[in-house]
Amino acid sequence: MKKNALLIAVLLSVGTMAQAQADTLADIKSSGKITVGIDPTFPPYEYTDDKGEITGYSVAIMQSFAKDLGVKVEFQKTAFSGILPGLISGSFNAEGSSLNLTAERAKKVLFTVPYSKTVNGVLMREEAAKAFSGKTLSPESLSGLRGAVKTSSVPEQLLKTFNQQLKKEGKKPIAIINVDSLDQTVSTLMTKRADFVYDDISVLAPVAKKYAGKVAQAGEVGPSQWMGWATRKEDGSLNKAISDHILAMQKNGELTTLQQHYLGTTFTVPASDFIPQE
Repeated sequence: MKKNALLIAVLLSVGTMAQAQADTLADIKSSGKITVGIDPTFPPYEYTDDKGEITGYSVAIMQSFAKDLGVKVEFQKTAFSGILPGLISGSFNAEGSSLNLTAERAKKVLFTVPYSKTVNGVLMREEAAKAFSGKTLSPESLSGLRGAVKTSSVPEQLLKTFNQQLKKEGKKPIAIINVDSLDQTVSTLMTKRADFVYDDISVLAPVAKKYAGKVAQAGEVGPSQWMGWATRKEDGSLNKAISDHILAMQKNGELTTLQQHYLGTTFTVPASDFIPQE
């Protein structure tokens, strides 16, 4: 009897888990809208345009997914540091901020297939950037400098990793200045509270163009990583639906068109094996 009761409990548990995986996707279809937490301060991926509308490369992909699903997108502006906590707590159906796919984050959330890749670079005031012209940057190049990054971002984690390396080498660490948005990192640089901004090169490029003559990219530092979205662990059905749509966009050429328009480059995203090992 005990064995039968245990078997029934296990089967019920499996059934409940399967149902939970379908709940969010079913709720989205039923309500006719998908609520998306987003920090629109990361151009060209997600940002607010002159009309006050949220737009960008990743936004266009999310809108395409919603259109295919037959629902509307309702964006909820959230500070980047609150994106994953908000997702996990259920504050919104999905998150729409571009995330570097890391092994650490994969412990907490379920990643979709990626839609972009990133390599981080250094933005400096123009005179300082000239000193690095023609040189290959390294963590040692940044030793003793003050670097501005967004809180809870991968660039922040990379700077911390650089500091571990610098400490082993007996060199001065990078003074990490944490802020909430790209605009704040740039402001910190322009007001000389920071010596450089560390972020994705595609994000820094329009900043360098906007403030030409004042700031410039000094070079790239660190590894490249895939970027994508995350869903809650239990939302397997929603995750698969988003992933399938991204791969379908790649197959029909829509993803390539968006890459050319927003990023100025094209690449093929993988369908598997995109989360790095620890």
